Amino acid sequence: MVSTLPQREKTAWITAQRPARSGHLDPYKPHAFFLEEELADSGRIVPSATILLTNKECPWSCLMCDLWKNTLTHTVPPGAIPNQIDFAVSQLEIWPEHVKLYNSGSFFDAAAIPIADYPGIAQSVTFAEHVVVESHPRLVGEKAMRLRDLLPSSLEVAMGLETVHPEVLPRLNKRFDLHDFSKAAAFLRSNEIAVRAFILVNPPFLNEGEGIEWAVKSADFAFDCGATVVSLIPTRSGNGAMDTLLESGEFVLPRIATLEDVQEQALDLRRGRVFADTWDLEQFSQCPACLEKRRQRLHLVNLTQQLQARIKCPACGEA
Repeated sequence: MVSTLPQREKTAWITAQRPARSGHLDPYKPHAFFLEEELADSGRIVPSATILLTNKECPWSCLMCDLWKNTLTHTVPPGAIPNQIDFAVSQLEIWPEHVKLYNSGSFFDAAAIPIADYPGIAQSVTFAEHVVVESHPRLVGEKAMRLRDLLPSSLEVAMGLETVHPEVLPRLNKRFDLHDFSKAAAFLRSNEIAVRAFILVNPPFLNEGEGIEWAVKSADFAFDCGATVVSLIPTRSGNGAMDTLLESGEFVLPRIATLEDVQEQALDLRRGRVFADTWDLEQFSQCPACLEKRRQRLHLVNLTQQLQARIKCPACGEA
């Protein structure tokens, strides 16, 4: 249905399916932040802070995106983004070595992150050895180098590749192609900026077997482009559009076992670090008896990049 619509009508259909945005957001505070561990390029396990910045929604309305729920309809005031970072850091128990500044869109979208705030942002993360931001491939360019030059640390840009499936990618309303991604990755690598790729596990319009196959192919393509990290994101419902596709049978929620299969096969490529996203893992489980054990196993694989024995659950029969 949605895939056959012209671009403008497709975007209108996606936004029309949306439920209400989240409640009041303070432009001077991030809408969330948390501390976790991550395996660094050096092979060390380091403390990593993820700060989910409050800012204006990105100009793309991707089919599967639910990040708009925690965005504003206007650009934040000057100085708001550095203030958000300072607030989050002040609440953390330790100084993290890595900081991820994720803004529910593209860091290099000037309507989301004012360019004038770049020096203040860099000042706010002077303690970090490595900083990760996210961006749409088509916004990667001079602003990335400007941020890189201001930071005392190394910089990494995470881009949502999502899938290399030739029919599914255009249907996601991402409005880029594989050439755009490879070009952006090449630009970043040539300017000594690391690349991370987000890959969807079981995007719409594929069955479970196809979802596994194409997620692994997508990881392989990302590594071809010079990515050193691939993050596997189970495709969620809950944004309106995905719920409609779920009801019509055009989307199937991935199981935790699906995520485990993709993680294992992507690791078998032996081309870079592979991280399985365990956020909101409850949505992909139908068995509370083994949920936490599976979460812990995925986390251990993330930290070691070594396969662990699969959980055998007598309650659900999953293995």
